Amino acid sequence: MEAALILARQILIMFIYMGIGYVLFKKNLITKEGSKSLAHLLLYCILPCVIIRSLAMAKTETGSALIISFVISTAALALAMLVSKLLFHNNPTDNFGCSFSNAGFMGFPLIAAILGGKAVFYAASFVALLNALQWTYGQWILSKNRALVSGKAVLQNPIVISMLIGLIIFATNLQLPDIITDTMNSIANLNAPVAMIILGIYMAQTEVGKMLVEPRLYYVSIIRLLLIPGLTLGLILLMPQSWHRIAAPILIAAAAPIGSNVAVYAQKLNLDYTYAVQVVCVSTILSLVCMPLVIGLAATLGCL
Repeated sequence: MEAALILARQILIMFIYMGIGYVLFKKNLITKEGSKSLAHLLLYCILPCVIIRSLAMAKTETGSALIISFVISTAALALAMLVSKLLFHNNPTDNFGCSFSNAGFMGFPLIAAILGGKAVFYAASFVALLNALQWTYGQWILSKNRALVSGKAVLQNPIVISMLIGLIIFATNLQLPDIITDTMNSIANLNAPVAMIILGIYMAQTEVGKMLVEPRLYYVSIIRLLLIPGLTLGLILLMPQSWHRIAAPILIAAAAPIGSNVAVYAQKLNLDYTYAVQVVCVSTILSLVCMPLVIGLAATLGCL
């Protein structure tokens, strides 16, 4: 019940943010070009701060715990990308969407409530890796532009750079000045509002009525919300029992609905992003039922 209430609250907040973007666009207070500028702010400034903060949070943990969390996160994301590629190799948007969950905004509040605030640290590497993979592999899925995943491009992109900075902070136990930490935290906290306002702007350009009766949106959402988390749970059960406390928050993050960044990246690459908006919205609504099912099953099997 508690998980369902937290999910309902997060979904309501998401749709309020989206409503703001929807109204701003309909009232001509923001344009398509304006939404693209917001997307650049999100991708080049806000998300790097999210990643650095996530890894900086984890510096209170042991190095071995962070390494294990990276191993589990890598395995979970690789599994999601493999399933998505097998099922949706002919549909880049579905492939991207099912590969990457809305781990931070939907996952973190649930992790803190169910497993305690300390457990959020274990999901930090999952969020960092997810964002780095969206920037590289995800953009390649959408564009088929190999230049985006070349060694030079990977090392120069802000998401990977922010991961390296975060890992240095963790490895050296570096204490950043309060003014830097406070600034970074403030910018990182813009992640959900800005992402969902952008999504609301995109939503204003779609036909909402048709969205709710499109069968494919429900099929893709079920793959993201039930099949992939179910397989991830099976993978975790094969891991050493001592890893389960680290794997549990990663499972919750991996069970979240399709992340809004699929639409943001589609716009960045000048692709049709209206379908991406629709699949994000439908999967978010269905997560109210699906995520508690996955969490309940994991608890029954002793993984939570």
